[in-house]
Amino acid sequence: AQTNFTQCLQDVRSGMYGNGSDVGGTDNAGNPVDVTRATGVTYRLCIRACGAGQEPFQWPTFSQQFSSWLLPWLALVSQLPFGANDNIANLESALLALGSPVLAAYSVALTVLNGRWVAARFKHHKYDWPSRMHIVKALSSLQQSPLRITDDDGMLSSLIILPQNDRWWEELVVHLNYTHTWSISSVTSIIWVVVAYVFTVANSFIGNITDTVNLNSNGQAIGSLWLWLLPVVSGWLQISPKCDSERVKEAIKRSNEIAWVATPSGEPALASSLRRRYAFQLELGHDDPLRQDERCTAPIYNYSRLFQWVQQVEQVANIVRNASIRASDHIAVTPGQAWIPDEHGKIHRENRISTLPHVLNASIRALDHIAVAPGQAWIPDEHGKIFIPPPKALNLSIIGSRVLIASAMALALQWGTTGAAIVSIWYTPTIGLGCRSASYLLYGVLSTVSWFLMLLSSIISHYAPVREEDVYSPLSALRVLAILLRKSAKFLAYLNSAWVLLACFFQFTNFFERCYCNSSVLGLRGNAFNVIDFSPADIKQLKNIWIGGIILAATTAGVFVTFVTLLVNPELP
Repeated sequence: AQTNFTQCLQDVRSGMYGNGSDVGGTDNAGNPVDVTRATGVTYRLCIRACGAGQEPFQWPTFSQQFSSWLLPWLALVSQLPFGANDNIANLESALLALGSPVLAAYSVALTVLNGRWVAARFKHHKYDWPSRMHIVKALSSLQQSPLRITDDDGMLSSLIILPQNDRWWEELVVHLNYTHTWSISSVTSIIWVVVAYVFTVANSFIGNITDTVNLNSNGQAIGSLWLWLLPVVSGWLQISPKCDSERVKEAIKRSNEIAWVATPSGEPALASSLRRRYAFQLELGHDDPLRQDERCTAPIYNYSRLFQWVQQVEQVANIVRNASIRASDHIAVTPGQAWIPDEHGKIHRENRISTLPHVLNASIRALDHIAVAPGQAWIPDEHGKIFIPPPKALNLSIIGSRVLIASAMALALQWGTTGAAIVSIWYTPTIGLGCRSASYLLYGVLSTVSWFLMLLSSIISHYAPVREEDVYSPLSALRVLAILLRKSAKFLAYLNSAWVLLACFFQFTNFFERCYCNSSVLGLRGNAFNVIDFSPADIKQLKNIWIGGIILAATTAGVFVTFVTLLVNPELP
């Protein structure tokens, strides 16, 4: 049976269920009062007098609330960068963003921090190399790609040291210079969201909120709940990630056509004439379930590529550094060759051309006995070359601060917006934890747990055996754990994306408009009561709470946008 709370309160006041102050009539604070003066009822009396059903569905209310509070946000989801040339994969990344705003915001913050870090990494004078600006641009642009860099047969060393390959870096940057940035559609979507949000917020303050049904179905809190999407979309539009898998693949392929490699005894040759593998390659596909997320080019998966990407940046940086140190000391790549000065103060190309053994030697020999890790003692090598510790040991101290900062910004955005929604509903009479506030709280918790499991999975994956058949490795159990954590996190995110939409529909369709939800039974337990008639003091307090919630959500979103705006497009070396 459907419920009419207004009629129900009138029946209680008329004495239909008894007279006096012990029947179940309450004031708006839950204190027992005579039924003739009751503005609320206890949960027990509510079930008896009003029934356990919901208020009837009202199409005008639903259509207005849905189109004003939810539809603009759903349209804005289309402006998220996807990148995969598969509709299912793009749908999965959209559901991940909706189900875990923490993960979406974390990926944005981490990407912009990585871009700033790699620019600073090459800015030092020890990395003064002709192609370093293009190297920085290329590495930063390839954060969204399943990049694999190898120096087998001196391919990477040749790519950096040989002067013929300066054009390779330039061409790669040019081919990657397509944009997913501000367009008419994206600007229109953002303006629509902002204008709709402002208008609906204003309307919620000046409209009739004395009616319990109109009040509880109001989307004021939902507007704050979804506000995280605006800074995330804005952040990606500013970053302009290179995530189109086909275009990135084509950019690498076209650049590799002009890649040169040093030969053992003669002049450099085109790599395409000697081998089919190159220093820079993309590993697309899903042949290893452990690396599945790494190979998806949607930017939301940047969390999974962090360790591998940093490792490869360090690999490139070390070669650039060693070659730059030799050049600063006027030592040509070919031993014994006199240094040839350049009239423009640059490195003459003849100083960089040599055979493969000398190119390799120039890329790995350290001249000043300074380890890569700050403060680490120099470790001599019996062959007179640089001692290279295991790559995984180099990354933790390098990425730690960025992970912490990105995590803090993502959590602040999630709980600043979700917290504002919870507070707005919590202090709507009946004050306390009810169905609506609990649904928002659950959304925030599942979002956070999903992100944390994803992050933990990426860390474990970094130390897990690369080969699935390596079953005898003591670390083989890490593969299973990492895959299990990632799949569990994705399941939670998918479930959470469905839940947040369902919670919005429940609110707009009056599903929550029932005794159990309106009485805040989840929080008040045995003291639960349902406020039906709001006083002017309640309305005034509620409007103040709404203003506070709007300020909290808007400030949090503004801080995130400012953070991205200040860090994006760092100064290049």
